[in-house]
Amino acid sequence: MRNLEDQRHLLSQAVLHVRSQRATSRRELADAMRLSPTTAGQYVDQLISSRLLNENGIAKGPMGRPKRSLTTNANAGWFAGIEFNAERIQGARVDFSGVKRASLTTSLPETVTPKAVIAEINKMITALSKDATGLLLGIGVGVPGIVDPASGIARDYTFIEGWKNVPLALQLRNKHRVAVTLDNNLRAIALAERWFGAAAELADFVILGPRSGFGIAIVIDGRVVTGAEHAAGEIGRWPWGDKAELHDALSSPSVWRRLTGKSTRASQPADLHSALLALANQRDEARRSIINDYAKVLASLHLLLDTHTYFLHGPLTALGDAFCSDIITTIQNTVQSLQMKPIRLLRSQLGDDAGALGAASLAMEKWVPAS
Repeated sequence: MRNLEDQRHLLSQAVLHVRSQRATSRRELADAMRLSPTTAGQYVDQLISSRLLNENGIAKGPMGRPKRSLTTNANAGWFAGIEFNAERIQGARVDFSGVKRASLTTSLPETVTPKAVIAEINKMITALSKDATGLLLGIGVGVPGIVDPASGIARDYTFIEGWKNVPLALQLRNKHRVAVTLDNNLRAIALAERWFGAAAELADFVILGPRSGFGIAIVIDGRVVTGAEHAAGEIGRWPWGDKAELHDALSSPSVWRRLTGKSTRASQPADLHSALLALANQRDEARRSIINDYAKVLASLHLLLDTHTYFLHGPLTALGDAFCSDIITTIQNTVQSLQMKPIRLLRSQLGDDAGALGAASLAMEKWVPAS
């Protein structure tokens, strides 16, 4: 006999299987969860009576008996996803079936404080609730820098002054009275690629996130790698050149400065994506130097992680597919050991709210029904 907590966990897993369409019938759900058909049926009945699942008519298959089709009830509630960096906050509302229903963004001033960031996050969650159907069921937050998901504390982020050991989950939970889950924003983006992007069928992939800084998120065997100190993927701290770090050369603002010949102290444009889009057709020595640097980074990661697919996120996606293909070509021409190993660098097709969608996915995956 399972205790109440175990049953709640199994019910939440059943919802995840149905929501992802890995299981759309009682039989498929029993197989996916390795339960007896009777036990799986009992969970389905409970979820239907709680108005979390629907059983929609009879779907006739090509062979065998007709089967009823399971779907989630989109109106059972909603999840808020928040993702931010030093320049802006992005928010998304996702319904119980995992469909995006709203997206918001707000800019942050250069001198923003941690207190002001939290205040803006609270405003955005309230704004996302407008026209929402059902109750807010959970909040996910993609936080830049180092995050401790277990404690809900944002440990450190270089680009917001004073952002150290912020008890963000507690503050949001006290305000909104729902479960709050934090993780690094790039790891949240990895969930967005899995739920909304091109990684649905991939067990192993890497998110490249050259934004204000430079980090990556690593997914191996379907699990997001966090590291012993929750700092896995902070490659922006790699030594790079003379007294520099990787993010000093390859973050999105740094790439824009290199392409335009600006000094390292030059302020970046308000709309960095558009500024980089205007440079997408540039072909010169500055671009070749950037391509070579990215090829070194990606080749090193590929030799270490041995994954086939990398997704480029952030403002550098504005440089187009040619930017990605030129990096791969450079790797194949310069790194002999990788000439026969397949490697893909794909420009993500998710929009600017990818991190917010991933954060909503984080809340969605962590949700469990009320006791």
